[in-house]
Parts: sequence; structure tokens; C-alpha cells
Amino acid sequence: MSEGFGILEVDLFPSEVNNTSHPKAKEFQLLLMKVAEEYECQLTFFQVQNGTAMFAFDNDTLMADILKLFRK
Repeated sequence: MSEGFGILEVDLFPSEVNNTSHPKAKEFQLLLMKVAEEYECQLTFFQVQNGTAMFAFDNDTLMADILKLFRK
């Protein structure tokens, strides 16, 4: 592995989605876990605060692919 990309932050939800136990946050976490499974890696960080989802994977290729999607 290289130096890594850190944690991605995405304003994804309304501000009332403020923790990982909210149903919308749980649904997104499950999606991220499925993606991790496809890339044979782990979701290493997941948090939601005031509508912002923050997450990281232990796979630099996946993190780079996500960053490329954000730039489009």
C-alpha cells in the first residue's frame, strides 16, 4: 500500500441525519460495505455528522476510483 488517501467527506444527507444509527446512514454504510467486499478490502472508517458522511477504505485503488467519480 502507498501513503493512502485519508478520509473522504461527502455532504450526502439532510442535516438531521447526524449519526450512524439513522436509517439513511445505515443504508449507505451497507452500500459501502458491499463495495468493500467487491474490492476485497475493508471499510475502515464510517461516521455521519450533520448530513456529512465520512468514510475510508483500506484500498488505495478504490479510494482513487471514488475520487475520480467526485471529479466528474
